[in-house]
Amino acid sequence: MDGDAKDVSTRPYLLRALHEWCSDSGLTPYIVVRVDDSVQVPREYVTDGEIVLNVSDEATSALQISNEFVVFKARFGGKPRDIAVPIGRVSAIYARENGQGMAFPVEEGPALLQQTPDALPQPAGLQSVKDTKAPTKPQGDPPKPSDPHGRRPALKRIK
Repeated sequence: MDGDAKDVSTRPYLLRALHEWCSDSGLTPYIVVRVDDSVQVPREYVTDGEIVLNVSDEATSALQISNEFVVFKARFGGKPRDIAVPIGRVSAIYARENGQGMAFPVEEGPALLQQTPDALPQPAGLQSVKDTKAPTKPQGDPPKPSDPHGRRPALKRIK
């Protein structure tokens, strides 16, 4: 077995698979991101060091889940924004409607901080976020809780 093979994280593959499962099932995929200086998100939507992002095809444009980054364009408060999240900062992906998904440990350390979204290739031919189906509320807001006590939906572990 090659030495480099063991260094490849399963996280991006699982994120892509769960995103596809949500989309195929008619569910809305959300990711939870632990924010630090390596994350490019609208800071005004960060709460307690985290942001919850709707990564559905309807809410994003040019979504790419590579082995290093989750990159897309989305509207927040009607303004188009470029989003770039190192894979190691994604702490969960789940379906908004039922809470099913997967949680991940957040990677810390200097290697993660060396990754910068500026070095990412931009999607060819894409200049702006889709104007169709522009959301009326910011996409950075977490889903409205269905719990009467105001708690966020809990992740259900799939085994």
